[in-house]
Amino acid sequence: MTVLPAKKLPARRGLSAALLSALIAAASLPMVVSDIALAPSAQAQSASAASAPIATLYATLTRAEASDAGAPEARAALIGPAVDQAFDLETVLRNSVGLRYAGLSADEKAKLLRAFRDYTVARYVSNFKPGAGAKFTIAPATRPSPFGNGVIVDTTIGGSSDTPTAVDYVMQAGSGGYRIVDVLLDAHISQVATQRADFSSALNSGGVPALIALMNRKTQTFMQN
Repeated sequence: MTVLPAKKLPARRGLSAALLSALIAAASLPMVVSDIALAPSAQAQSASAASAPIATLYATLTRAEASDAGAPEARAALIGPAVDQAFDLETVLRNSVGLRYAGLSADEKAKLLRAFRDYTVARYVSNFKPGAGAKFTIAPATRPSPFGNGVIVDTTIGGSSDTPTAVDYVMQAGSGGYRIVDVLLDAHISQVATQRADFSSALNSGGVPALIALMNRKTQTFMQN
């Protein structure tokens, strides 16, 4: 709380003694500047909270691009915890599988989630190799999400000579804070929708074992790429 010193008012002709006394009394009171006006807005605080997991993920990807980041397995160990913190992987998986997810057993869901986590981490390992030199930017403000009650954090990813690509994140708040529930490539291509088409084909052909096998094959390819 900031307190400004009192100021003396100059005497003015024509003022009554009573009015002059009242003005002097009022001027002697300290002027208070509200702490609320000085504090960051709730909107700014919310935007910072929503973008924090993405900032952590991007900082980790920057470290994974360092020349001494090591083999794919070492980079997977580095990236994995950042993915766990930034993503609500269970929600992303559920939305990627679609309506049939509700009918799966607890054991099937657990096996799918393990495979999906490995697949997600491996994709980052493949895309952000040592020496890639990707540049990340995060917009300071969020915007409302058209998908429920979340917000969207706008970012770009690009190299030193590439035109930056818009990569936006749909964030939802939960008990542990904001986490990613979808990624919008080029600002409009839903990663969840793309995965749903891919996953649906595997599920239709061979159920959960076929989907796990598909993700494991992709994971292996990413780790060797």
